[in-house]
Amino acid sequence: MINYRSRYSMLVVFFAAILFSQWSLAASERDIIAKLASARPDLNFEIVGDAALPGFFMVQVEAGPLLYVSEDGNHLFDGNLFKIVNNQFVDVRELGLVAMRRDLFAARRTDDMIIFKPAGQTKAIINVFTDVDCGYCRKLHSEVPELNAMGIEVRYLAYPRAGINSEAYNKIATAWCSDTPQQALTDLKNGSRLPTNVCAGNPVAEHYRLGAKVGVNGTPAIVLMDGTMIPGYRPAADFAEIFGLTAKIN
Repeated sequence: MINYRSRYSMLVVFFAAILFSQWSLAASERDIIAKLASARPDLNFEIVGDAALPGFFMVQVEAGPLLYVSEDGNHLFDGNLFKIVNNQFVDVRELGLVAMRRDLFAARRTDDMIIFKPAGQTKAIINVFTDVDCGYCRKLHSEVPELNAMGIEVRYLAYPRAGINSEAYNKIATAWCSDTPQQALTDLKNGSRLPTNVCAGNPVAEHYRLGAKVGVNGTPAIVLMDGTMIPGYRPAADFAEIFGLTAKIN
């Protein structure tokens, strides 16, 4: 005869252990954040997951580096963590970021981006973290018509390299707050001076934080829909090759 009372008791103990483990982990994470904040109250920290290195968490500093922090919060280091795979050094963080970027951009809304769409069918998409004063950002923007002609949709996110409290922020926010954001962004990238217009609720700060989260450390930073990040400028012809498209012949 099955002892249901005994089985029920075992299940209660089992799920209680799981809940206690989860509570302990959450408490441990809170303790780590508190310890980091006590040393650097001027910074904001967020635990983004377990590190591939046993006994460590990955902790993102807002608009700063990724830290690897021990479970007791007493030791940390920054920089890249590599794993040896198939006789190669593989950046562990980048492996995780590829999957995270892919899922994030697949689900993320686009109504807060400045988008340049092809006239015809969209065959590929690039998400570009940009700054209006960055020379290579301007060079890439000058090739947007060529990218569009190949069927590549360009989705811009704001990433003022000098930070949120900067003139770069005011400039790029002006584009996002414009009634004609595409034209305003183009004018600013062409060196025009527009009246500063920083509207309430603009997404620039959110884009900037998102950039730090997905590994942006310079502009332009181009994220493909498969999660791959291409740091820096690449000519339109390179994207034709990446996506298997026909480059526009001038």
